[in-house]
Amino acid sequence: MRAVVLREHGGPENLIYETDFPDPTPRSGDVIVKVKATSLNYHDIFTRNGMPGIKIEMPMICGLDVAGEIVELGADVTGWSVGDRVLIDPRNRVEGGLVGETIHGGLAEFCRAPDHQLIHIPDGVTFAQAASLPVAYGTAHRMMMTIGKISKGEKCLILGASGGVGTGCVMLADMAGAEVIVCASSQEKLDKLKGYGADHGINYAESRFEKEIWGLYGKPHRRGGGGVDMVVNFTGGDTWVPSLKSLRVGGRMLTCGATAGYDPSTDIRYIWTFELQIQGPNSWEREDLVQLMDYIKDGRMSPAIDRTFPLQDAREALRLLEDREVFGKVILEP
Repeated sequence: MRAVVLREHGGPENLIYETDFPDPTPRSGDVIVKVKATSLNYHDIFTRNGMPGIKIEMPMICGLDVAGEIVELGADVTGWSVGDRVLIDPRNRVEGGLVGETIHGGLAEFCRAPDHQLIHIPDGVTFAQAASLPVAYGTAHRMMMTIGKISKGEKCLILGASGGVGTGCVMLADMAGAEVIVCASSQEKLDKLKGYGADHGINYAESRFEKEIWGLYGKPHRRGGGGVDMVVNFTGGDTWVPSLKSLRVGGRMLTCGATAGYDPSTDIRYIWTFELQIQGPNSWEREDLVQLMDYIKDGRMSPAIDRTFPLQDAREALRLLEDREVFGKVILEP
């Protein structure tokens, strides 16, 4: 089969498009899915580069988020049929492991997965929409709804809002009736975010976002007043303390990643002075993905998809993601 194969860690040149990689074969309880759409995530970049403490067997096919049609059933598979439209939940909650990291992923024509990782794609949801969901929107849903419990009338600041997780957070916060403030690196991205439900935009390349928040709502005071109710921060790095400074008394910070650094300098005085809550949702659960597909089916939201590439252009697609030249999700279609 055709596949984009990683045979050793390194830069973009280490992603090799091959036309004769062995087809997957099903074990008992497995299905073979003909891949119709795969979306890229920063995790694919981490896998390509190599992650400290995580050993990946080579060769490996990246691509966590996979949607397609079942073309073959292994022994003992029940409840599924050839031709079913499915999303593969990347997390193996039984044996452990992750699609695109410990088992070959979606940057290929076919993908093998245990049947317990399958989720039915309802009518009205496209393969590209379904493939956009797990890592980005599943994480956003668990962060905003399941853990953060964003509610109507709350003020929510979202950093890195133009990426996959960020756009999901914007849509969900808007759906909940919150007042949404977004941060992005260009006016073009801020204008696009207004179309997805953002009420205010801050260009962090031109100004300090915490001061912009103080200008909108007042500087937080320990006796109450000022600041926002929630900050969504999955960047870490030097955004950490300014995020703390943006929260009102009793406010909460939601974090699910650290694209700008996992060990930021901090100032814990803000945590106790303002009685802040730091909440850390860990990825997603199946229920989050099912709920998201219901939102799409019912017309309540549609994932932001920047552009679609053929499989052989995976290296360029991942470069655009790595260089932050995309808005929302990047899709590959074999």
